[in-house]
Amino acid sequence: MNKHILDAMSAYYDVNPVDSTIASQPSTIALDNVSRRSFLKVAGIASSGLFMGVSLPSFAGSANKAAAGAEFNPNAFIHLSENGDTLIYCGRCEMGQGISTALPAAVADEMEADWSRVSIEQADGNEAKFGSQATGGSASIRKMFEPMRKAGAAAKEMLILAAAKVWQVSASDCYAENHFVINKLNQQKLGYGELATLAANIDVPAEPKLKSKDQYRYIGKALDRHDQGKVVVGKRVYGVDTKLPGMKYAAIAHCPVLGGTLKSVDKSQALKMQGVIDVVGISPIKHPFSSIGAVAVVADNSWTAQQAVKQLKIEWELGANAVYNTKDYKAQLVKNVEREAQLVTERGDIKKAFSNAATTLSATYTGVHLSHAPMEPNASVVWVQKDSCEVWASTQSPADIQKVLGQYLNRKPEDIKVHVMMAGGAFGRKFKCDYVHEAAVISEQVNAPVQLTWTREEDMRTGFYHSINAQHIQASMDEQGKVTGWLHRAAFPSINTLFDPSVTRPSKNNLGEIDDHPFGIKNYRSESGESPAHTRIGWYRAVYAIFYGFAMGTFADELADQAKQDTVKFLHNIYDANTNPEQQENTRRSKAVLDLAAKGAGWGKKLPKGEAIGIAVHYSFRSYVAMAVHVKVDGDSIKVLNVDCAIDCGQVLNTDGATAQMEGAVVMGMSLALATEITFRDGAVVNSNFHDYPVMRIKDMPNVRVHIVDSDEKPTGLGEPGVSPFAPALSNAVYAAVGKRYRDLPFNPLTV
Repeated sequence: MNKHILDAMSAYYDVNPVDSTIASQPSTIALDNVSRRSFLKVAGIASSGLFMGVSLPSFAGSANKAAAGAEFNPNAFIHLSENGDTLIYCGRCEMGQGISTALPAAVADEMEADWSRVSIEQADGNEAKFGSQATGGSASIRKMFEPMRKAGAAAKEMLILAAAKVWQVSASDCYAENHFVINKLNQQKLGYGELATLAANIDVPAEPKLKSKDQYRYIGKALDRHDQGKVVVGKRVYGVDTKLPGMKYAAIAHCPVLGGTLKSVDKSQALKMQGVIDVVGISPIKHPFSSIGAVAVVADNSWTAQQAVKQLKIEWELGANAVYNTKDYKAQLVKNVEREAQLVTERGDIKKAFSNAATTLSATYTGVHLSHAPMEPNASVVWVQKDSCEVWASTQSPADIQKVLGQYLNRKPEDIKVHVMMAGGAFGRKFKCDYVHEAAVISEQVNAPVQLTWTREEDMRTGFYHSINAQHIQASMDEQGKVTGWLHRAAFPSINTLFDPSVTRPSKNNLGEIDDHPFGIKNYRSESGESPAHTRIGWYRAVYAIFYGFAMGTFADELADQAKQDTVKFLHNIYDANTNPEQQENTRRSKAVLDLAAKGAGWGKKLPKGEAIGIAVHYSFRSYVAMAVHVKVDGDSIKVLNVDCAIDCGQVLNTDGATAQMEGAVVMGMSLALATEITFRDGAVVNSNFHDYPVMRIKDMPNVRVHIVDSDEKPTGLGEPGVSPFAPALSNAVYAAVGKRYRDLPFNPLTV
């Protein structure tokens, strides 16, 4: 330890020794009651340095003290070693979106840490320590930005106070910079590592002062991902990479129809194969995220397990959902929205608006089930023992794993230890933990750690799918082309059906995104059409915004065309008609991103025959995104040349990460607009792999220009809102190019 620090401690503290029992309880020792001898004992216990954090809002009011070696409920857990190395744990799941760089960078910025001295690790599942670790809804940065900044700012203030005590000066005479505290009076420096243990005994500031925007070093800048070197050379460890001594391997076959049950299984041929250990039946439990029912083969290697599953002769009792056929179901949804449905919201007088209209327009839009299809299929390792259960899984919600396995094993959720692994894609699928529940059942049966890996086919056919949907919109306009009335009917199986199978139509909350859209339409009515679920419906990137954005963005373009107005000008007029004081900021920011995308694309410029630019804007996840899509159309061939994407999501933590998110949104939006569709026939998914569920290939990637609004507003959604404007912008571009209007997603579905 630095001699100046020890000398300062000798001079500053009472030299009388204290009882050794006190020294053995560092979490109870107050700094001003510690003698030099006791301090050395405490320093020995706290030789790993400073552990600290800031309480989450839900834990506000608790007396947090960063005593040496103590741990307490933090939202950001910082470990500053005595050599100056800084470890920051990320409480949210890294699945390629860059959250494990963005959030720790906010800590490092406020802490005045040297980013080259910072390492990052994924936190295990522990809500008591890290608060909610659910990663989804574009909420991680929105909810964690300020708490993470406070964690860093608190650490900085504690280090400054520690240095001030060493120099016996006022804290106001010190400042922090690049992993050092500097004495303003004489420019002396003390490194963070030298101060770590002393700082650990200082009270955590309840309200540390945060930086102003002009003082940021990392926040709002283009910061390389902390792990990109490992990713490039294949050293990043994903969930499927987990290996344990004595581990067994499992492959699985599920009931193809939701609600079906196992009738019989002939496992004789599978058990004859060399290396096969057991065949295990798995039954559902009463939890929406549990297995739907399956049969698994356990072997001493994954290849044998996968081959042995094919030798099983399984008969399923398929149940009531065996009648499900998506072609027929979508046709019924269209009927349900093209007639009067159940009222959800009404403003003004829609009947009067239509009766007095100079012109009216109506259109129906449809979409299909979608599979998340992450590059890393579902995989987990679980080891169930008599007194413990340990999990290694790519998961967006470790707490749900703890709840499901706690329920299955009849143990407390906090007794289930979950290691959150890097996810090779998720998009909402890995919020659910059926694949972990199954691995736990198998592990308990064979009394060994088990790695269960789903095949691509099982992943495609046993999902929580994005909703098939239909929407019908009618609008009225006056002689000037001003929209005077808007009727919007929607029918789709709701995610609510996961938790309550009796739900048969979208709820008021499900339609909130269209009810609260900042279009200024005085006379408005929304209705919910009947649409019971016949399969599991789950969160998918952008969720309902995919089909709301498509319908509203395409219909607005159709209205502009009928009114013989420029689409950008027409959208401005709709927003300008919004007189609600609470939505003025929403309309302003919507118009701003619309104009930014239009400007980037060169809106209005002359293009060759068969080429055009389409534009759309949508508000979702509290963010504003507009896309201008430049296409070249030749017969049925649609070639996307350029995409200008403008986003206003408040303050951006990492501009490089934000740009990547928008580029990824284009890829996903282009895939679902042009080709991807999950088809059910006789209750089961027909698709099996990427040959019949095609996603966009790199050769199809357009030139994407991302325009980020510089904002002082609090961060809002980033990962999800970029998906929804692409499909309507593409549809509008094709219409502008060749006069063909697409109202159904995908535009060019495969016949399967």
